[in-house]
Amino acid sequence: MNERKREYYYRKAKAEKFRSRASYKLLQAVTKHQFIKPGYVVVDLGAAPGGWTQAARQLVEDSGFVLAVDLKLIAPIDSPNVLTIIGDVSDPKTTKSILQFLPSSADVVISDVSPNISGVWDLDHARQIDLASQSLRIATQILRPGGNFFVKVFQGSTTNRFVYEARDHFSFVKMVKPKASRLKSAELYLLGMGFKQK
Repeated sequence: MNERKREYYYRKAKAEKFRSRASYKLLQAVTKHQFIKPGYVVVDLGAAPGGWTQAARQLVEDSGFVLAVDLKLIAPIDSPNVLTIIGDVSDPKTTKSILQFLPSSADVVISDVSPNISGVWDLDHARQIDLASQSLRIATQILRPGGNFFVKVFQGSTTNRFVYEARDHFSFVKMVKPKASRLKSAELYLLGMGFKQK
């Protein structure tokens, strides 16, 4: 069942010219929770190969702007309102780089950033939560008041602590599992809406 589901979204992504089947995770979450709208400025952290960037570009339409950030070079996306830069979410200098390229404060920060999987679950979970925390740190520095945040987390011993941390910064926090995510996967997404600028 999981393999059929994976194959379905893989084929769908190929047919619809998305770079990754992960595009549908973002599209499904936005369809349900409406946290990206036309005209929004979106920052996509851990963006390679660009599937979420493509989906975000589709959602913000011609009037919005998407900035994609990753450690790796992202192949250019043919759209005047999409920009890609190289940056490490764990490097504080990356925030300055992001701010240089934004036309205004971000409306939304999305992050599908993931560690290199070692197969040692406790280690992988700890690394993922650290990357999610780094993404949250960047979000709190670049979001407008009332802005939104959507980030990947792995379920585990420190997930709840990260949820509590996010609640300090957003008026609404919810865990989301899009249909495009595999049922048995420990992958979840935290959605924070209504950024409370301090």
